[in-house]
Amino acid sequence: MNATPQTIGEYLDQLRAALAGADPAMIQDALYDAEEHLRSELADNPQLSEAELLAKISSSYGAPEEVAEIYRNQEATVVRALRPAPRREPSSNPITRFFGVAGDPHAYASMFYLLLSLATGIFYFTWAVTGIALSMGFALTLVGIPFLILFFGSVRMLSLLEGRIVEGMLGVRMPRRPPYTDRDLPLGKRIVAMFTDPRSWSSLFYMLMMLPLGIIYFTLLIVSTVIPVALMAAPFAQAIWHLPMVQMDDIYFYVPAWIWPIEFAIGFLGLFLMLHVARGIGRMHGAIAKSLLVKIAAA
Repeated sequence: MNATPQTIGEYLDQLRAALAGADPAMIQDALYDAEEHLRSELADNPQLSEAELLAKISSSYGAPEEVAEIYRNQEATVVRALRPAPRREPSSNPITRFFGVAGDPHAYASMFYLLLSLATGIFYFTWAVTGIALSMGFALTLVGIPFLILFFGSVRMLSLLEGRIVEGMLGVRMPRRPPYTDRDLPLGKRIVAMFTDPRSWSSLFYMLMMLPLGIIYFTLLIVSTVIPVALMAAPFAQAIWHLPMVQMDDIYFYVPAWIWPIEFAIGFLGLFLMLHVARGIGRMHGAIAKSLLVKIAAA
């Protein structure tokens, strides 16, 4: 059992230790919530010292170990909400598993995220490059340092926003609160801590990386969707409107009628394959976002 904390900083240190091994996103949320609550109570009771306040609210808010246990129990509910258990046991039949992706909502959510990633990638990349360029341009002026501080602060806030998008669409647990910072430190040291926090730099790298990733994701999704749809539509287009499969100048290529069912079947299977690809890329990107936006900071 840890000694009774005498300061808010000690309380948060014990809470972090009690949450060791938990999801880094949950640890970030728990530390932020605890600090917000404790400092709010301290502001409402200015006549009390931190030690007296912690002793007073220990029964209402709880000791660090008790709070950690509450968050661990709540996290189990969050995980079930993000990744609900399948309605039925997964089949061992590979054919059933292949077509079963059509009933997985995460496949469709991942597909929409891949479409959105091009727009978010352009925005993040533009923001990051513009901020870096202006920071370098203002480096020798009086506004250089304040602008750089504001720019890095905006990067951290945008990473929090991106985390909410990733969690909502990809089902990966991401922080709901800003990163924890020790508010007992002087402002100058807190600014230095922001620049020395690996999460600040990894978040900036993530924003720069999102443009090429967004282009790749968007292109893969469009190609893997258009080709199967075209294969399914081609037999009807040739049979009804006499459209060729391929046209090169004055040369028209028509597919024999006996190939039409095969062509349609390949396109039909391709749509299911596209859902598998979208879901797989979504899981991969969720791991990338988790690593760059959360884990480095939590470490």
